[in-house]
Amino acid sequence: MASSCATDSQLLLSQHFRAQTMMKGRLSGAQKGHSLLKKKAEALQMRFRNILGKIIETKTLMGDVMKDAAFSLAEAKFASGGDFNQSVLQNVTKARIKIRSKMDNVAGTNLPVFESFEDGVDQYELTGLSRGGQQMAKLKINYKRAIELLVDLASLQASFVTLDNVVKLTNRRVNAIEHVIIPRYERTLAYIISELDELEREEFYRLKKIQEKKKQARDKAEKEKAALKAAGQLKEEEGRNMIVDDNDEDLLF
Repeated sequence: MASSCATDSQLLLSQHFRAQTMMKGRLSGAQKGHSLLKKKAEALQMRFRNILGKIIETKTLMGDVMKDAAFSLAEAKFASGGDFNQSVLQNVTKARIKIRSKMDNVAGTNLPVFESFEDGVDQYELTGLSRGGQQMAKLKINYKRAIELLVDLASLQASFVTLDNVVKLTNRRVNAIEHVIIPRYERTLAYIISELDELEREEFYRLKKIQEKKKQARDKAEKEKAALKAAGQLKEEEGRNMIVDDNDEDLLF
């Protein structure tokens, strides 16, 4: 019976130790993940604020550029003596300013980036030589600058929206790990440690009781031997055999 109790107690201790080791590993992983996610959130927020500042700057500049472009269009129409929009639209076969896209990686997040570039030559380079050539050249420069700014603004706003969603998601994950997962693991680990302490106290108490019972049994046996010796019914003891003798006391540490 005592052997069965000892086996059950050792099995419980072994299970609790395994659970403690597993929970410590999970807690360590959660803390490391929280640290990495927090660094990622800080990097994303830094880039987010940088993009926000560029958007404000670009929008402010866009107002001046569009104003200059609209004014130069009025000047060109006045200098050329009429509206030339229809003639330009009828002769345009392909766009000279085109857009290409790429991805910019920021802390594991891909942000869309748009760039404008020129493809081909100006088909209307000689337009306005007869009248208003200077205003026409100024018109092209201003509208080209306006298109480049619009592309930059679109790129910044696309990156801004993507970053906004990723920052919110990352912050939610950081808060969930910090306020839900880590405290849950810590409470579970504290409970396992308290259970281990209780099992160790029970095991110590069990061994102590076994030791007391063995001591009582030895004392009883010695009294019986002493009584038999006194009655002359018991021979002298032979030398003890350390291999055969199994009456050694349990040691408590």
